[in-house]
Amino acid sequence: MRDPSPPEQTHRKARIISVVAATAIALACGTNYAFSAWEPQFAERLQLSATQANLIGNFGNIGMYAMGIPGGIIIDSKGPRWGVLLGVIGLAVGYFPLHNAYDQGVGSMSVPALCFFSLMTGIASCTAFSAALKVAAMNWPNHRGTATGIPLSAFGLSAFFWTTLSAFLFPDDTSGYLMLLAVGATSLVLLGMIFLKTVPMQSQYDAVPTSERPGLARADSNPMRKSRSHSRNASVSNDMAEETSSLVSSAPGDIQDGETQSRHASKPDITGWRLLKTPHFYKLWMMLGIGCGVGLMTINNIGNNTRQLWHHWDAGATHEFIQKAQLTQVGILSLMSFAGRLSSGIGSDWLVNRNANRLWMIVTSSIIFVLAQTVAMTLENPNYLWLLSGLTGLAYGQLFGVFPALVADAFGTAGMAINWGAMTLAPVISGNFFNLAYGSILDQHSRLENGPDGKPELICNLGKACYSSAYWITFFCAIGAIVFCLWAIRGQRRERSLEERERLNREHQP
Repeated sequence: MRDPSPPEQTHRKARIISVVAATAIALACGTNYAFSAWEPQFAERLQLSATQANLIGNFGNIGMYAMGIPGGIIIDSKGPRWGVLLGVIGLAVGYFPLHNAYDQGVGSMSVPALCFFSLMTGIASCTAFSAALKVAAMNWPNHRGTATGIPLSAFGLSAFFWTTLSAFLFPDDTSGYLMLLAVGATSLVLLGMIFLKTVPMQSQYDAVPTSERPGLARADSNPMRKSRSHSRNASVSNDMAEETSSLVSSAPGDIQDGETQSRHASKPDITGWRLLKTPHFYKLWMMLGIGCGVGLMTINNIGNNTRQLWHHWDAGATHEFIQKAQLTQVGILSLMSFAGRLSSGIGSDWLVNRNANRLWMIVTSSIIFVLAQTVAMTLENPNYLWLLSGLTGLAYGQLFGVFPALVADAFGTAGMAINWGAMTLAPVISGNFFNLAYGSILDQHSRLENGPDGKPELICNLGKACYSSAYWITFFCAIGAIVFCLWAIRGQRRERSLEERERLNREHQP
């Protein structure tokens, strides 16, 4: 093998730099998952109820999930850098006012205004992250799994990174943490935008379609499918199937058996209004909505769980000690979410290669969610709260690690940007419901008392009784998700059996 010529080396170096830039951007885009690290102190200083605080967190989630469709349209039509630019603006517009509101204290800003600025952080994270994934995939058409897998992993580790950095730079300082998010996350995205660019492909690389957002389609790097492509549209479809192997696989070269390939190749491309007429869309939409809502309730409130348990377990626990414990739980959630994404990708590809259904990964995720809710309802010793954080992060990561593949398997890849954007509207509804239920239940068990600084604040010293009723709701929802997934698997198995019988009948007809 000959050494690369200088132009080839320059070309490769530019693409590597772009992947590093995409990774830096992704590292700044998962800060919404660290909301519970600063939410209890924020609510205490501004004298917000748990319901109001959860509403503010919900708007961050709404920005992350509801921006999928419009964000994809902007990135596809205007270019990835426009998405990153929106990220820079949104993070600055969101976090700086939130930091100022915390510093100024009670009455400095209304709840609707706080919700708006939280919404901006979610919108910014969504557009910048989607743009980073697209550039990474476009620059490495033959290694898209690895190229997009690196920034995707950074996104999963984002909350852990910022909470750890805050604990080192601004220990026990919520104001410093919010300033770190405002300055650090915004600057990191801006720096990444400078070096993020699409490198024109040389002749030895395949052409890359630009009409769809990568990072959201199903993995399929099997060259056998490419060899069967006899038209431009088929080629684009196959390329798109490769662009997001990182979301469902840790290796880009998985081989599927002939029957599996044939089944996927025969799937029609469904998008737009046709999607709403497809029953399977609503099945997947419900699965994602339930699982994501269950996970977001703990992700947004692990700080509250930590606070209530420590107040009950050790009345002498200081404010600084509890804040460190909250940061620790957020870090565990982030790390286990990363592990869940990897295990889900590897596991789902293992299932497909054995002609099994990817939905079994959703069953696994739902079972872990049931275990997590059980822990939340029974755990009294806050020293073991890592069990709840770890299980929730693992289940949530597994859910999102496999879902883009399920969507692409069911509806094709031509309209993946629209399809995935429509699918991610489900958590907007479920996340709001579960989080507001948690906040309402916590408020019912709290009473107004004077805090250590003499200022009145809502306090609950009942331990797990402060919020356990909310986990009974998510417990039964997670069990329902298991039953729903098993029913869907059974239905798909019957459909495939019927298709196989029809195929055999056609082959035996004269």
